[in-house]
Amino acid sequence: MIILIWLVAIIAAVLLYCRQSYSRFSKYGVKHLPPIPLLGDMARVFFRREHFFENAKRIYDSFPGERFVGHVEFVRPMVFLRDLELVKRITVKDFEYFLDHAVVVDKSIDPLFGRNLFALKGQEWKDMRSTLSPAFTSSKIKLMVPFMEEAGENMTIRLKREIQASGQNYADVDFKDVCNRYANDVIASCAFGLKVDSQNNETEFYKMGKVASQLTFVQMLKFMGFQCIPTIMKWLKMTIFTASTQSFFRQLVTQTMRERETHNIMRPDILHLLMEVKKGNLKHEEDNKASDAGFATAEESFVGKAATTKTVWTDDDLIAQAVIFFVAGFEGVAQAMTFLVYELALNPEVQDKLVQEIMENEKRNGGNFNYTSVQEMTYLDMVVSELLRMWTPGIAIERMCTKDYNLGRPNDKATKDYIIRKGEGVKIPTGAFHLDPHYFPEPHKFDPERFSPKNRHKIHPFSFNPFGCGPRNCIASRFALCEVKVLIYQVLKHMEVSPCEKTVIPIELDKSSFNLIIKGGHWIRVKARG
Repeated sequence: MIILIWLVAIIAAVLLYCRQSYSRFSKYGVKHLPPIPLLGDMARVFFRREHFFENAKRIYDSFPGERFVGHVEFVRPMVFLRDLELVKRITVKDFEYFLDHAVVVDKSIDPLFGRNLFALKGQEWKDMRSTLSPAFTSSKIKLMVPFMEEAGENMTIRLKREIQASGQNYADVDFKDVCNRYANDVIASCAFGLKVDSQNNETEFYKMGKVASQLTFVQMLKFMGFQCIPTIMKWLKMTIFTASTQSFFRQLVTQTMRERETHNIMRPDILHLLMEVKKGNLKHEEDNKASDAGFATAEESFVGKAATTKTVWTDDDLIAQAVIFFVAGFEGVAQAMTFLVYELALNPEVQDKLVQEIMENEKRNGGNFNYTSVQEMTYLDMVVSELLRMWTPGIAIERMCTKDYNLGRPNDKATKDYIIRKGEGVKIPTGAFHLDPHYFPEPHKFDPERFSPKNRHKIHPFSFNPFGCGPRNCIASRFALCEVKVLIYQVLKHMEVSPCEKTVIPIELDKSSFNLIIKGGHWIRVKARG
């Protein structure tokens, strides 16, 4: 009976809190969709009738002309931005007011997530960002390209084997699996110093990596729980990663570090750079060609370049950075590569033009494949940029207000400024901006010419942010771009891709996943080039 009374009291308190939040939006003339108690604007997502990306797009499209609107993510009220000038203010100009991500994870309960760069807050985040920035310069990534190339060669061997096994001159392949395994092998090599060939072997690293990085519906709800009800999540001692996942990565990283220290092994990968960070040996360097990785590169800010206070690193700090690098690099990059192959299969004229540039690059460099030659390919960069516009893995950016902030009026008819209170969240619907015809005419058309050198100036500032914007953008954008380019280079050098009977046209997203996944699979026909 007592438990029932407490349960009713808690539900009543939550409903009262929600009602007050909704009324505050109305009081200041902030428009919003009619929220459902306890679910807010997320009912369709919760009942799997709408993908998270579709949800953000629907909210964005429902309020044309508004600078910002109200949004309720389950029980958490947020401000949903629609104005690019506000995006600039919040992510750059007034960044200090919106320094943190909204996820609150207790570091003592879940150190592998709570201590990573994504989850850290305030000065701790600034120090970590500044410390890690030198690990992701072009000069460091250049040394890792051979590892990417090796993973691509294993992928090519697999595709050729599948063609041979089909008994025809082609094979129909689920490229989601191909790209997942490629991304896994690249991260295994570039981050952890492991040579695994998951394209042709089922490895333990691949199995554990898949579990750690794929956001299922249940995991998505758990992640949102850390945003909406962090106190309850802490009380329940919930963690992002399972105990087995934490144990696997902790053992892997510590054993590799000890082996390298014992035998004085030096390999130019992320783990080595993290070990150098721990020793205080990694220094900032001039990176004058900050955009050489491509138009979509997220530029490092003053935070990343600033001097940092002396930080004492624990093994958990180091392991946490390695794990988040793996998780972000596995699913996010694999997602981009999968949709890129899909779009090239459906747009043969783009594929042919890109193949021509690849062959010219091969001839010009005598078949040599390296970082510089790939980054010099203009059309490849245009194609990848357009892919990241249409199918950006970063569907939305979220920030938490760290001190009260005057956002101004939501529209011309409003009579009061809206003050975002400390602790309230802000959502920036990156994917919705990318598909707004006001910024990108015919947004659902795959058109790399938008990003040609002669057309780039037409792109509105802050309308294209595949890796986030401001000081808290993606620290590894150069690495991710390079990885995608290396894969598509190797695929098209050896293979022709086209639709098959199982190719899903038009795309329907799998609503049971937080990630961008095509319902029915990413089936593409591959045929070896003559």
